[in-house]
Amino acid sequence: MAIAAQIADASDTAGKVPLNAATKALKLKGPEKAAILFLCLGEKRGTELMKKLDEGDIQTITRAMSGLGTIPAEVVEDVMTEFTVEVTDLGGVVGSFSIAENMLKNFLPDTQVADIMKEIRGPKRERGLWERFEALSESVIANYLKSEHAQTAAVILSNVSPEVAARVLPLLETEQMQDIVERMIGLDSVPHHMLREIEETLQQDVVASASQPTATELQQRMADLFNRLDPEAFSRVAPVLEERDPDTFNSIKQKMFTFDDLARLDQQSLAQVMRGVQGNTLPLALRGASKELRDLFLAALPQRSRDMLVEEMATMGPVRGREVREAQAELVDMAKDLAEQDVIRLPTGDDDELIE
Repeated sequence: MAIAAQIADASDTAGKVPLNAATKALKLKGPEKAAILFLCLGEKRGTELMKKLDEGDIQTITRAMSGLGTIPAEVVEDVMTEFTVEVTDLGGVVGSFSIAENMLKNFLPDTQVADIMKEIRGPKRERGLWERFEALSESVIANYLKSEHAQTAAVILSNVSPEVAARVLPLLETEQMQDIVERMIGLDSVPHHMLREIEETLQQDVVASASQPTATELQQRMADLFNRLDPEAFSRVAPVLEERDPDTFNSIKQKMFTFDDLARLDQQSLAQVMRGVQGNTLPLALRGASKELRDLFLAALPQRSRDMLVEEMATMGPVRGREVREAQAELVDMAKDLAEQDVIRLPTGDDDELIE
């Protein structure tokens, strides 16, 4: 059998075994032995020999060659004896990415060499994707992993931070968790194409869908939009929405919190909101308020502050409607901010509901 064919046959054995003094030739697989042979032949002879192999064999042998590192002379001797080639006077050889790449460039186009070396060097993590994946809740990640193969789950958890993995694993069934952890411990380098497929699936099935707003979030966005919409414009669209989709529109209205809704706050909360704004925001906002709402605001202030506010509103002169609406929106935003900080509580749509 020609030596090229013999090498190709030897490289059919898959797998990679780390080289150390204890393994020697008996522990080597076909691709490692073939790679050692090519290294012993040198770039020129090895190039001629490699031309006779197909691309699959070239990639298998190159992968093995790239990871060999320094090979003890006795291992080289055992390998060469097996191939019936006497190289005991050559001593040890060194395999590296650069040597393998230079050899390939002698007979393959640069683009093809780049593809082979990219595959062999291993996968490059899409950091942005994994950061977004880690930002998901533990329950979302765990629920996704429950339907995945244990090997895929092991790869995924090996690519997230230990903190995230430690929070996700306890959410899985005991048997599945044990299987995944065992696979993580024995996980070798992940082929580039495999990690790429996993990343594409994560992007499509998990990260992208998780970034889409829910129906509730969309309704809240519309509620915030309507809060800021000119009242006259809102009055034009509201009847149409009420007629075409009354249930959804009612849900949106329940989430709306307008300037008039501030009247439903208790006096202490209303005072907190007023203290949070500065400048002429408060007098501007109250210039456009109804008398009833204005009286509620004034009643929440100490007498001296109340008198100063009344005087400021009286001396302001004419103001633009847009400025009034902006000032009122600022007060609404302040109320929402204080509610998020648990300083005050905003009334909800069902606060006035009577329960018998």
